[in-house]
This record gives sequence, structure tokens and C-alpha cells, in this order.
Amino acid sequence: MCFTQAMMSQPKMEGLDSHTIYFLGLALLGWGLVFVLSSFYALGFTGTFLGDYFGILKESRVTTFPFSVLDNPMYWGSTANYLGWALMHASPTGLLLTVLVALVYVVALLFEEPFTAEIYRRKATRLHKRS
Repeated sequence: MCFTQAMMSQPKMEGLDSHTIYFLGLALLGWGLVFVLSSFYALGFTGTFLGDYFGILKESRVTTFPFSVLDNPMYWGSTANYLGWALMHASPTGLLLTVLVALVYVVALLFEEPFTAEIYRRKATRLHKRS
């Protein structure tokens, strides 16, 4: 909502205000939705909303679609949603905010990726010791 309000309160960029760019934005929005929704489906509620931080782990790290196609599909799908929405509205403000969102995701992944790898490594080690 805040993203949309920020875009709508700023002028459009004439160079982006075309049918081609609009449909490119729509395609990115669709692609992003597929990756975000399929990630949510693959991870489930707890896997999506910090279940691993509270010790609620999947049997193993999810490697099925969309994770078989793209690392961190929820983050990149969400970024595609922002980019698509910005293009559909020919918004330079939206493009700038999309870059900021992507940078925040990149920083988050610097912490999240090693954490996730470590908790699943520990789980595998515990299961191996029990066998």
C-alpha cells in the first residue's frame, strides 16, 4: 500500500508510459506471483513465517519447484512484483523503491542463507547420530 501511494504521488516517466512497458510489467507481476505463491505452498505457513527460527523445520530443505528453478523464489518473486507494478504505473519512484527492496533482500540473504544451511546441517547430523 505504501509502495503504491509513493508511486501515485509522484509524476510518471513518459519513456515508460507505453503499452509494451505496461505488458512487460504485467508479465513480471504474473511471474512474481507464481514464484511467491508457489513458494508459500511449498514451504507452508510455518516454513514461510519463521518456523525455522523457532525450531519448526521441514523434514529436509525444500528443493522442489520453485526452489528447483530459483534460489529464494519468494524474495525474487516479490521483487518482480514490485518491478512489474512500477513498470505498469510508469513510475520512476517505483523503480527506485524496487531497487531498495532488492538491496534489502540481498542483505537479508547474507544472514538467512548461512542460517538456513546451518540448521538443516544440524538436523541432518542429529538424524544421522540416531541411526
